Amino acid sequence: MKLYYSPTSPFARKVRVHLLETGLDARVELVTAAAHPIEPGTMPPGLNPLGKVPCLVRDDGPAIYDSRVITRYLDTLSDTKLYPLEPALWETLTLEATADGMMEAALLIVFEHRLRTPEQISQDWVAGQWAKVSRSLAAIEDQWMDHLSGPLDMAQVAVAIACAYVDLRMAERDWRKDHPQLSDWQTEFARRDSMILTQPQ
Repeated sequence: MKLYYSPTSPFARKVRVHLLETGLDARVELVTAAAHPIEPGTMPPGLNPLGKVPCLVRDDGPAIYDSRVITRYLDTLSDTKLYPLEPALWETLTLEATADGMMEAALLIVFEHRLRTPEQISQDWVAGQWAKVSRSLAAIEDQWMDHLSGPLDMAQVAVAIACAYVDLRMAERDWRKDHPQLSDWQTEFARRDSMILTQPQ
């Protein structure tokens, strides 16, 4: 199999961490691709018409994309499951969706600054996207710390990567000062080998 990915994409990082945590990394060749919100970049549109990473080319079927689709597929190939059975599955998927939403909002802030001139930047748009991140951080701190302290699952991976991405792209926001429990948890989770090996340079 081949995984098209960008080293700085938090969504691609989710897949790479899953591969390492489940021991599937030896079965997947990593192919660097530069995705772009306006143009396909170097992500082959024949594999993903959306021109986004990550995208997994399988040996026995068409390419699949969207990080949650890829990690759910990979979970079927591994003895180490990062998605639990029902009813716990719905909590895992909900928390993973919350973390993915944080990443999406943070990416939109990055693109707003990267693709527009200073005069074109909408501060209301930026504030609205940051509000999504901020509300999600508060909800995780208030409602999900017990889950984060439980057995390893994809929700934990997604939250850790979402927090790390905010650190990477918006360090000046200093989310950690208002969320000490989540900050301590993420700092500890970031010491996992899978997180260290996939850390953006």
